[in-house]
Amino acid sequence: MAQVTAQVWKLLWGEETPPPGCGLPEVLRITSFSHASRRRWSRTFSWGVKSHARMGDVVEDEVQFYTKAERYWQEVPPTVDGMLGGYGSISTIDINSSKKFLKRFLGEGQGKTGTSCALDCGAGIGRITKRLLLPLFRAVDMVDVTPEFLEKARAYLGEEGKRVDNYYCCGLQDFQPQPGRYDVIWIQWVIGHLTDEHLVGFLRRCRGGLRPGGLIVVKDNVAHEGVILDEVDSSVCRDLPTLRGLIQRAGLQVLREERQENFPKDIYPVQTLALR
Repeated sequence: MAQVTAQVWKLLWGEETPPPGCGLPEVLRITSFSHASRRRWSRTFSWGVKSHARMGDVVEDEVQFYTKAERYWQEVPPTVDGMLGGYGSISTIDINSSKKFLKRFLGEGQGKTGTSCALDCGAGIGRITKRLLLPLFRAVDMVDVTPEFLEKARAYLGEEGKRVDNYYCCGLQDFQPQPGRYDVIWIQWVIGHLTDEHLVGFLRRCRGGLRPGGLIVVKDNVAHEGVILDEVDSSVCRDLPTLRGLIQRAGLQVLREERQENFPKDIYPVQTLALR
């Protein structure tokens, strides 16, 4: 409660304490609901609204869940700011942290991860491909559900884009990585667009797509508790116990996990997990 001042309570409720039943919200900031693209990033005041224990409690129509998400992203501008929901300013911090995290695993010798080929999942216009993966790997494949993003990527990546071998336009729930092709499969800010069953299935297929010593990295928002649905972009935010349970179901182990630092206080916590 310390992070929410009496002045804020008074502004919202006309008194210095919240009404009965309104405990500390998942989030500590009021955001403008007119900026829909920021909603999946921002933690908003949500008194009286509880997170759900299971994905099935929030997603009733699977087809609508995916269709609505595709329509949402078709309206997002193909820019770095668009890819980051209006938080383009965090891109450099994000990339630098990811690079530091990933480099711990790369190298030669037993247990190390090679640098031949990486897969960028939910790649968008190629922000991660350009700034993280191409500098570290000889070749990269990209997969995204929005064709306009992949088309923009060819120009955005510039000369280095020649080292992108494949541009796959496909939802991850249907995507089949090539067996034994990838040293690293990078999955960032996209697992919320998959149902639990599809996420488990996708992670299993990714496991089959790894080379010896290969690594899957998941980097995404995490909820404080349960599963939270964003009805605007049709995605969910899971808490860490839920995510770890799905990873275990996929037959993978968490080698290392790390909380992202130096992000704005008003967005969800972000966790990076290395899996094998």
